[in-house]
Amino acid sequence: MTLNTNTLIYFLAFCSGFCIMGIELLGGRILAPFFGSSVHIWGSIITVFMLSLSFGYLLGGKLSTKNASLSKYGLIFLIASVMVLPIVLFAQPIMTFIFTHIEDSRYGSLLASTALFFIPTIILGMISPYSVRLLVTDSEKSGQVAGILYFVSTLGSALGTIITSFYFVLAFDVNTIITAFALTLGALGTLAILLHKIVNTHKEPAHA
Repeated sequence: MTLNTNTLIYFLAFCSGFCIMGIELLGGRILAPFFGSSVHIWGSIITVFMLSLSFGYLLGGKLSTKNASLSKYGLIFLIASVMVLPIVLFAQPIMTFIFTHIEDSRYGSLLASTALFFIPTIILGMISPYSVRLLVTDSEKSGQVAGILYFVSTLGSALGTIITSFYFVLAFDVNTIITAFALTLGALGTLAILLHKIVNTHKEPAHA
């Protein structure tokens, strides 16, 4: 990977962290009209996000061992973009159905969180280990690279939390913010795929 490519990977990891925590934070706003905003609601949301991220880390690490490329990396972002959109499209009917069939708000909120956030967060969780695989070119520096990557990603998560809670929710409705996150992920994935094609195009004459 070139220096410019590495910079892009760090930037994409930063943005994915931003989007993950922004979506998690908005989860409370999405569930609140049906299940309230008590501590067990947040317990459900956090549990679902932690579990789905852990599965995402496993899958991302597994996928990264099979001919990892910037193009496949971008595809993860595109899939995440598509998987986030159902939160906007189907949240109301899903929560209405669960709310009318499960009386206990603890289990209702847990099921609703799973239905809405489990799959997209798994896909988003795949980004970090895949990023590490693309960045590591020297096994002796793998720990350092992973440390920097998780620093950048976590910094993005912190900013995603504060900016979403302090500014976005005051200026836009929840669906608009979620849609913006989805479009951002899609744009970043497209950028990664295009860069992969550009890099490969520049390499072709050298092999001629």
